[in-house]
Amino acid sequence: MENVNLIDTFAEFKELKNIDRATMMSVLEDVFRGMLQKKYESDENFDIIINIDKGDFEIWHYREVVADEDFTDPNKQIPLSEAKKVDADFEVGEEVSDEVKLFDFGRRAILNLRQNLASRILELEKDSIYTKYKDKVGEIVIGEVYQIWKKEILVLDDEGNELILPKSEQIPTDFFRKGDSVRAVVYKVELHNNNPLIILSRTQPAFLERLFELEVPEIFDGLITIKKIVRIPGQRAKIAVESYDERIDPVGACVGMKGSRIHGIVRELRNENIDVINFTTNSVLYIQRALNPAKISSIKLNEETKTAEVYLKPEEVSLAIGKGGLNIKLASQLTGYEIDVYREMQTDDEDVNLDEFSDEIEGWIIDELKAIGCDTAKNVLGLTRDDLIKRTDLEEETIDDVLKILKSEFES
Repeated sequence: MENVNLIDTFAEFKELKNIDRATMMSVLEDVFRGMLQKKYESDENFDIIINIDKGDFEIWHYREVVADEDFTDPNKQIPLSEAKKVDADFEVGEEVSDEVKLFDFGRRAILNLRQNLASRILELEKDSIYTKYKDKVGEIVIGEVYQIWKKEILVLDDEGNELILPKSEQIPTDFFRKGDSVRAVVYKVELHNNNPLIILSRTQPAFLERLFELEVPEIFDGLITIKKIVRIPGQRAKIAVESYDERIDPVGACVGMKGSRIHGIVRELRNENIDVINFTTNSVLYIQRALNPAKISSIKLNEETKTAEVYLKPEEVSLAIGKGGLNIKLASQLTGYEIDVYREMQTDDEDVNLDEFSDEIEGWIIDELKAIGCDTAKNVLGLTRDDLIKRTDLEEETIDDVLKILKSEFES
């Protein structure tokens, strides 16, 4: 009966944990041999026969027949007198085989055996999950939302393995309910107290890259290469693509007919605005494309400091900077240049460069105004007080002081 219970226990683990046949047999034999070593101090003279299909096993003990006066090791030897009780034809030097019954070990040993087996199977399962997901880092997985907490979501894959989607790796506008299907990329796989911890992400650039591979066959086939992706999750992203086949338009292929390909990606990313641009090694052209939709008048590059001074017409400045400064921020990350935007100087003799006010206005305040495209006094005065407060990090009192100084220049 204990034999059957043990095999049933093993069969349950086999079904639930999906461990391969060879590994199961190896583990089961190893556990049995550990039990034999405890009882007999050696497992050398034992054979363990496991039949997983039938759900049973046998343990056989082999001993050499020796003369009664030469008998010294009960584990390896059997006296001739005892051997003849089994079969009268046994002679010295022959081998006797006895089947060892599980109940011979005692109830406590059997219980320990079952616990040891369960523990070993569990460890194998942990190793299996860790190895499986370690090889999937950077790949997309689909799971079901099982539990929602304040700082993270518990997701179950199709095998019931637990995956974690932290709040920090969710798109700000993500909203999930229990039972929802969620798609994310495997971000990190770690071991915590010997337990595998699989971290998912929907904010990493790799997630956007995998989505493009799924939607754009030319990327999956290697005809179009993604050179770089930068994104502010849920708001805006820029992706630089390149094709080695002149017949393929990489931007058009990624967007699709009437946006058919990119529409699904945008929807998955909660309406994240995605700019797809042609990659080029020409830095000036690359920066121009990155700042789209703004039209650039001229660009001055400094390769040593990796900075770019971009000059635009006044009406183009806000387009280059973008809402909340997102466009220029992502363009800088994509191109690797720190981009400063300047308005083109108008032929106005009465206008005065902001640097001329360095005696009255602190340098960091002037830099803050230049950052929003205001490099002359009239540029600043051309904006309302509310616009200046909203677009800069300056306090209201500081804005008022600056406006007073600049207005007095022209009044005088």
